[in-house]
Amino acid sequence: MVVDDHRLLAEALASALKLRGHRVLAAAAPAAGAADLVIARAPEVCLLGTAAPAEPGVFEPVVKIKRERPQVAVLVLGPVPSPRGIAAAFAAGASGYVRHDERIEGVERAIMKARAGEAAVAPQLLQGAFGELLNPAAQPDDEAQRLLSMLTPREVEVLVRVADGEDTRLIAAGMGIAPSTARTHVQRVLMKLGVGSRLEAAALAARTGLLDRAGPLGSGTD
Repeated sequence: MVVDDHRLLAEALASALKLRGHRVLAAAAPAAGAADLVIARAPEVCLLGTAAPAEPGVFEPVVKIKRERPQVAVLVLGPVPSPRGIAAAFAAGASGYVRHDERIEGVERAIMKARAGEAAVAPQLLQGAFGELLNPAAQPDDEAQRLLSMLTPREVEVLVRVADGEDTRLIAAGMGIAPSTARTHVQRVLMKLGVGSRLEAAALAARTGLLDRAGPLGSGTD
């Protein structure tokens, strides 16, 4: 299945894949409801287009698809992403990332890898991600401010509690919210920070000095 906000792109890619012998269940361009469409049709592989991989919450459809249909392999189709954009896609559960300007042969190889349960991402994108993560361009204080600006006050509180080693139950009790709500907040924090685990989030917060700038717990609400 091919899902993209640009109908022409979705239909062109679907046609190209059909010509190469692939069975395409649907090609659609919904502004919303992409996840519901994929969940309803349950394809083996979904190519999910995005124009802004760095935007907060852009990979929430991936999270929903993987929660409801874990057997569906989701390949994100988008522009050249930042390293954190790649990390956020995989943290959400994507099986790979394919650039919009990739040749059809490259898209096909990514589909084959995703169907086989392998990570599908171009080596040069991984090299760029490792390069930036190992040698961050931003100074720690600048990075901390950038990360803080991405989070709501409630999410900052969640991150501080995660860094303190609190589990979901303790986070929920400390914030006076349901455990399911606490899990959702944690998931959003991981997505926005572009990390795949609570440990990585805590390490990133410590490395950038974010915790020192976060302020006291419970200082704000959504």
